[in-house]
Amino acid sequence: MNVIKVSINSVQLYFKVMDNYFVIGVVVSKNKLDYCLVFHDKVLKQGDTANETSVIMLNFNLLLREFNVPNEQIIICAEHSGQYNYPLIYSCECSKYKLWLENPNQIKFFCSGLQQGKNYKLNSKQIAVYASNNLNKMHLCHQQVSEVEHLKQLYSELEMLEIDCTKLHSKLVDQKNYMSEEVFNINAGRLLNLMQGLEDAIKTIKSEIRCIFADNPFLSVQMELLTSIESVDTDLALKMIVETDAFTRFDNCRQFCSHIGIAPLNKILKTNEHLVNAGYPKNDKGIKTILNQAALSIIKENDSELKNYYIRKVKEGKDEKIVLNAIRVKLVARMFAVIKNNQSYQHVLMKDRAVSPMLVSK
Repeated sequence: MNVIKVSINSVQLYFKVMDNYFVIGVVVSKNKLDYCLVFHDKVLKQGDTANETSVIMLNFNLLLREFNVPNEQIIICAEHSGQYNYPLIYSCECSKYKLWLENPNQIKFFCSGLQQGKNYKLNSKQIAVYASNNLNKMHLCHQQVSEVEHLKQLYSELEMLEIDCTKLHSKLVDQKNYMSEEVFNINAGRLLNLMQGLEDAIKTIKSEIRCIFADNPFLSVQMELLTSIESVDTDLALKMIVETDAFTRFDNCRQFCSHIGIAPLNKILKTNEHLVNAGYPKNDKGIKTILNQAALSIIKENDSELKNYYIRKVKEGKDEKIVLNAIRVKLVARMFAVIKNNQSYQHVLMKDRAVSPMLVSK
């Protein structure tokens, strides 16, 4: 009975502390922030400010002084909005505010109302009310959030340059047989100069990315853990770190699989091949492509646990695409597992038979 009593008291104390928080819901756009200050679901003040670090810090400091709220008692909640979140993130780091970046779908499901058009004032209130009623689900941004945002910006630029370089190379190859040699040489010289400039920029960005990992133990450990998994190379590991905000954006692998469109569907939907192969239109298909390449490399290996799994399932009559998708899901699950447990991945093969995978402590 005493143990139960202590447990109940600790829970009561927890909710008492959580009830004392003021919440600021923030809608981030390119040029401004719309905010709403809430305490116990009661709106205290709404307004907007320019999306600039110094202006955000000034206005939020004035807001807290107006209601005599200490920094330790404030929680700022906003949706993930990519690079536009950076001024808010940096402002919260400088002012020691608790920042909570939430998945937009979670807030949408909580509100569950049909909204026509975009209303920033209403959205900021919805975010504040959501945060106020779900403080037990709060995930505060870690100290490395600014480095992760920098990494995401570099990776986005890297992808853009690599796509442009591929387009120029394809154009160079296609033109050769469809124009005179003189015209082709002129065009080829121009395209080669552009490609050389892009390749130099790509090398510079990759060097900056390596420096970020070298200078940040938190990110370098994640890279080491992820690449301990078979068929997970540095490209896939980097993409996973960027896509998951260093594994802080999603609670588990199931949420991430749903986000990128590889979560296993129910039996009714599996009968429709179009639905099996289709993904949500807004999903990032880049991560699916890299995961698919990893899955294909697994089934081409001489001996691996997942290849044996693929062969076994295909022999049982499973569709090859469904089995490949299952391998992608298994890779994601393993990546989330090594990060959660902070342990390297290792599987053991004995007598040509796959034994259960092991997580080996670092």
